[in-house]
Amino acid sequence: MTTARKASAVIIAGVVVGLVSGLALGVVWWRLAPRVPLVVQPGASFPQGYQPEGYLAADAAFGALAVIAGVAITIGLANMRREHLFSVLIAALLAGVIGTAAMWWVGTRLGSVDIQGLSATTTTDVVVDAPLKVAMPGMYVMWPIASALVVTILALGDWISEVRSARRGR
Repeated sequence: MTTARKASAVIIAGVVVGLVSGLALGVVWWRLAPRVPLVVQPGASFPQGYQPEGYLAADAAFGALAVIAGVAITIGLANMRREHLFSVLIAALLAGVIGTAAMWWVGTRLGSVDIQGLSATTTTDVVVDAPLKVAMPGMYVMWPIASALVVTILALGDWISEVRSARRGR
């Protein structure tokens, strides 16, 4: 019973920490990511000039924050329950999914502009900062991948340690 309680405590901690850190990282992403100027005309909107580096930099900032969070949170969860890495893996993956969703939600909501509404009501060209978005869908899985990689490295280290101990015991 205590083993199940400890495993569930790690999973609950992963969900809570993933949500809270995701919300905070959404604000950090919003502050770090560069904005692409967007020209809004009556009935249309388009980026001012060709600026793929702005979208790439926003995605890179999102991915870097996700990887850092995945590594740090998974190490913290592993310290809670190192002897049972499966519960750490489940908790870290849940933290990654929830944290990524929260980070995306907060980052895209802060500073968002109703482009269609502005386009419908403007009579002249208006330049605004385009709302944040993740252009590369692969960025959404960076946090869970980093978490799984940390657990894999820990499990490999434990396995190597057991093999060495078994060889010494012969």
